[in-house]
Amino acid sequence: MSDRALVVDDSSFQRTIVSNTIEDWFDIVATAENGKEAIEQFKKERPDVVTMDIMMPEMDGITAVKNIKEISPETIIVMVTSVKQKQKMREAAKAGADGYVTKPVNTKKLRDEFADVLDWPAASQE
Repeated sequence: MSDRALVVDDSSFQRTIVSNTIEDWFDIVATAENGKEAIEQFKKERPDVVTMDIMMPEMDGITAVKNIKEISPETIIVMVTSVKQKQKMREAAKAGADGYVTKPVNTKKLRDEFADVLDWPAASQE
């Protein structure tokens, strides 16, 4: 099971919420507030999983996903975004995102999404 995570969101509040939600499942090795910083942190920390917002300044999450997947195709990336537009989610999937959940973050939905993409057992780890 993967155990190192990078949490990416332009909102420090959302980074805290996502980090607190997944800290029982992963070791949070870094956070980033935009796609450019996410790529820098990814190269430095080499996490196994990344949670990624879509709409961010400087570099959006879709562009960051493409870059991270070019570096490490096996890295699991779950989009955590308030954007509910089907087109943006299709773009994220095409860029290499492995899954997504919408904000506000729901612990069960996020756990279920990680369980699906990481082939975790059905029993909850909460």
